[in-house]
Amino acid sequence: MKSPFKIFAWSALALIAVIAIATALYFYQRGNASKNPLAGMLNVAVDIGDQRFMRWHTPRDLPAFTFQDEAGKEMSLTDFRGKVVLLNIWATWCPPCREEMPSLDRLNDKRGGENFEVVALSIDRDTALVKPFYEEFGIQALRGYFDPSAQIPNALRAPGVPTTLLIDRDGREIGRAMGPAAWDSTQVEALIDAALARSPGEGQ
Repeated sequence: MKSPFKIFAWSALALIAVIAIATALYFYQRGNASKNPLAGMLNVAVDIGDQRFMRWHTPRDLPAFTFQDEAGKEMSLTDFRGKVVLLNIWATWCPPCREEMPSLDRLNDKRGGENFEVVALSIDRDTALVKPFYEEFGIQALRGYFDPSAQIPNALRAPGVPTTLLIDRDGREIGRAMGPAAWDSTQVEALIDAALARSPGEGQ
């Protein structure tokens, strides 16, 4: 039969071992947190009516891509540098896009200008479909932007349309929503105001 002293000694050693292992794991995880691709990328959900906007904890860099304006001129996000941009990827054949397009138009009519713009980017292969679509739905404040190759959704990892990204003055993604939303809501304007309050080059 073991003496009480030996039992106490073994228990103490076991407790010390557990504490040492837990401490080692803590410092290992802390030291490797910066290597985790998800570190600093946790998001916060913001309700926009029945939709949710996922705001990244840290703005994300976006891949380079090009698209066309109404005159067929090649453009990229660098052409909007210094502005906050709401990039909406849509198509005329998409019913949810039809649902939300008027609210995007109202938002751009109210807030569009030197510091902010809604960039409604059509992925229709036939760009001629957009003008009659705008006329049918009374869209007046939105310009026409086109990606007839329909490759930008893949570049941005957008699983479908509509997908909408809020982009800061430095061309980084603040967050996104997948699906139709009420873009002329007070919640969206608050997101825009927060983005405008940060100077170019300032982190979130």
